[in-house]
Amino acid sequence: MPLDTSIQSILIIGSGPIVIGQACEFDYAGSQAALSLKDEGIKVSIINSNPATIMTDKVIADHVYLLPLNCESIEQILKEQKIDAVLPTMGGQTALNLCKEAEERGIWEKHGVRIIGVDIDAIEKTENREEFRKLMVEIGVGVAPSKIANSFLEGKEAAQLIGYPLVIRPSYTLGGSGGGFVYKKEDFDQALSRGLQASPTHEVLVEKAVLGWKEYELELLRDGNDNVIIICVIENFDPMGIHTGDSITVAPAMTLSDRCYQDMRNQAIHMMRSIGNFAGGCNVQFSVDPVTETIIAIEINPRVSRSSALASKATGYPIAKIASKLAIGYNLDEIENQITKTTSAYFEPTLDYVIVKIPRWNFDKFKGANTELGLQMKSVGEVMAIGRTFIEALQKACQSLETNRLGLGADGRQSRNLEEIMHSLEHPSWDRLFHVKDAMSLGVPLESIRKITHIDKWFLVQILELVSLEAELKRYSLNNIPTDFFKTLKQKGYADAQIAWLLGNVTEDEVYERRKELGIRRVYKMVDTCAAEFPAKTPYFYSTFEDENESIVSERKKIIVLGSGPNRIGQGIEFDYSCVHGLLAAKEAGFEAIMINCNPETVSTDFNMADKLYFEPVFWEHVHEIIELEKPEGVIVQLGGQTALKMAQKLHEKGIKIIGSSFDSMDIAEDRGRFSDLLKQMDIPYPLYGVAESAEEAIEVAHKVGYPVLVRPSYVLGGQGMSIVINDEDLEKAVVKLLRNLPGNRVLIDHFLDRAEEAESDSISDGVDYHIIGMMEHIEPAGIHSGDSYAVLPPFNLSKKVTDLMEEYTKRIAKALNVRGLLNIQFAIKDEKVYVIEANPRASRTVPFIAKAYDVPYINIATKIMLGVNNLSDFKIERKLNGYAIKEPVFSFDKFPEVKKELGPEMKSTGESIRFIRDLEDPYFRHLYKEKSMYLSK
Repeated sequence: MPLDTSIQSILIIGSGPIVIGQACEFDYAGSQAALSLKDEGIKVSIINSNPATIMTDKVIADHVYLLPLNCESIEQILKEQKIDAVLPTMGGQTALNLCKEAEERGIWEKHGVRIIGVDIDAIEKTENREEFRKLMVEIGVGVAPSKIANSFLEGKEAAQLIGYPLVIRPSYTLGGSGGGFVYKKEDFDQALSRGLQASPTHEVLVEKAVLGWKEYELELLRDGNDNVIIICVIENFDPMGIHTGDSITVAPAMTLSDRCYQDMRNQAIHMMRSIGNFAGGCNVQFSVDPVTETIIAIEINPRVSRSSALASKATGYPIAKIASKLAIGYNLDEIENQITKTTSAYFEPTLDYVIVKIPRWNFDKFKGANTELGLQMKSVGEVMAIGRTFIEALQKACQSLETNRLGLGADGRQSRNLEEIMHSLEHPSWDRLFHVKDAMSLGVPLESIRKITHIDKWFLVQILELVSLEAELKRYSLNNIPTDFFKTLKQKGYADAQIAWLLGNVTEDEVYERRKELGIRRVYKMVDTCAAEFPAKTPYFYSTFEDENESIVSERKKIIVLGSGPNRIGQGIEFDYSCVHGLLAAKEAGFEAIMINCNPETVSTDFNMADKLYFEPVFWEHVHEIIELEKPEGVIVQLGGQTALKMAQKLHEKGIKIIGSSFDSMDIAEDRGRFSDLLKQMDIPYPLYGVAESAEEAIEVAHKVGYPVLVRPSYVLGGQGMSIVINDEDLEKAVVKLLRNLPGNRVLIDHFLDRAEEAESDSISDGVDYHIIGMMEHIEPAGIHSGDSYAVLPPFNLSKKVTDLMEEYTKRIAKALNVRGLLNIQFAIKDEKVYVIEANPRASRTVPFIAKAYDVPYINIATKIMLGVNNLSDFKIERKLNGYAIKEPVFSFDKFPEVKKELGPEMKSTGESIRFIRDLEDPYFRHLYKEKSMYLSK
């Protein structure tokens, strides 16, 4: 069936601010869908309240509505725009719930809007646990014994009937919110109460727990002719009992028999067909008994899921793009294969490589949190790695995490505490994978590990091989390692730094030079979806150690953009927004734009965004070898947050050009001590400070600058490790803890300006001129991390004297640091005196917010200035903000009910939304100001 020409305009509903359980994978899906629909000549409108995403950028849609995700906003859009259809399947659970509510209120019918990509009935059948259970029984698909409960009494009766252990699954929730396992009767009442409260319909499913079973996910697509294809089968490394968002996952499935796979595939197709007659994407989750291979269905999601982005990047098959075309009438055989360009989209991808996803957690931000993993998702991001084998991909994924690990162990950070290790195996947390290897290194039998963890023996055997390889390596010195064995180590994913640590008394660089002498070099393979059956046109690569290199280096001038790695608190989607605009600007300036990143959720790792994508860890060894291959004009580190900035010193030492501000400029700004010295030379006020390398020195400094003091390490992200203390005892504890967690770091002790106001500026400089992008005033006082503060653009309560001083200091600092590109400065204001707290010559968290509020492509402008193709005077910058914009931080404290909801100098928010107001009399602002501000007397 060809394109449905009655659809001329479509509204895509976004997922709102980033929260745990719903992250930037939906930004990727929405962006893909919007661009795909625009290709068909359809006018695309988007509603989303998240200013940090590419999805809400003018380059993606014809009309972008940065509005709260509610029915009132939908009504407003439908009055302003002639919308023919709404696509709610790209914005996660938030979008589906809003679509369903608008349908129940009659809004779509009133405005003549069709729902495409899903049936409303399908939402009800899949989200309502009892309806789902009944349907599965009706179509003959196995489910665990269960009973629905809408009250405390019904829940108790269900538990008595089913028996323990059991699972509580609330209806209509996100990321497993409110769900959990109950192992014994005494814990049931509290768990049931939490589940009922979490469900918007006060409904839970009480279900028999199938602990220790294996878990699989299938990503499906179906067209209007009822053709269904399986895009990817993803296997969970962790068994049932851990939310799939918190589980290490692998594709293709490694331990699935063909009989079981065919059975699972047939059941998934049967399930998708049974929930409604719609064309689009679907995610199905199954559990499999490891002994009998009995299959039971866990759930089905009639939308692009969290795993769809992973499956798209794993296979090269753009699920959201194809799903959006199916929703407007195309059939699979009418759509071009995006990879080969010569075949249709009606095929199932074949992988001749392995991908591994590892989640990224931020438990350090939630002091006192229960770090044990379970049914409720707790991770804030994820990484993906590609290798020829499972173990190569696993090691590369560990290198991508940015947790100071060099791979899976062999880096001096192993645990030798057997009691701690065994507890970790039984009570899984973020580090269980590493403890599996530690246990093997200490001689714990593989079968004992399997019985405790229920991880499939095949995976454990792969990890055990690493222990044997490391024992063998220790028999050699660097110069007598046999070439074949050296190559085997590299094929097993070992970093040069790991090999150096295992050998002892050699450096990473020496290992690198030695393997170069032996001819052991990385080659790059193409992700082609078809295991090389057809020629592929995609510029999407991963590295391995073989003979043939498929990445052909062009003669064009190249720029490499370093990505921001996994999402985490303090470094979120806003940096991916900056990277994407950096790529687009480099392409516009005539360069070949090359992306290096390892985050499967993001738009920057869409192979259509860059001229060439290397899906590799943002880890020195990997970055260095890509640079050696491609020989770029330079590398952009300003856009990828702290991840990319951490590479600046190595790049500088190797003589590799850093595009934009120099390494020394960045180093001065990042080193709190050097920066304060610079401010002193320029006679710019700053809080009194001192530097300490021990608790004793810190106490001396505190007595000199005066309590209260702000304690912080140099070179950190999102206020990591910062705290405010008021006496010697608390200071000593804070410093000892910092030096233990960040060894080799210097501690900065600043006098804390109590009851000061906080503000910040973002600017662009070309080395001569500067332009203030925006000034924002925080509603919360100084002492609350800027990422956790409500911020108002432009300032609403600062005097002209203060804003003039902020501008003057911005100008002087930009000149002193010789900034070429972006600069963010944070200020504290007390008694009309302006103090500079810190400066960051890079893209900040706030630039996307300001760019959306003023409707100016600031990252694009800054990148062209960094590249030297334009000066500030070449741009005519016109701001378009009628009133004020408010940045609203969003938190995920609901995932950690045991944690105190206290804000301070260490960032805790997971995302943000934007709200526009006409004037300061707006009721929303007055309420917010009254609730948040300590300056009401003004």
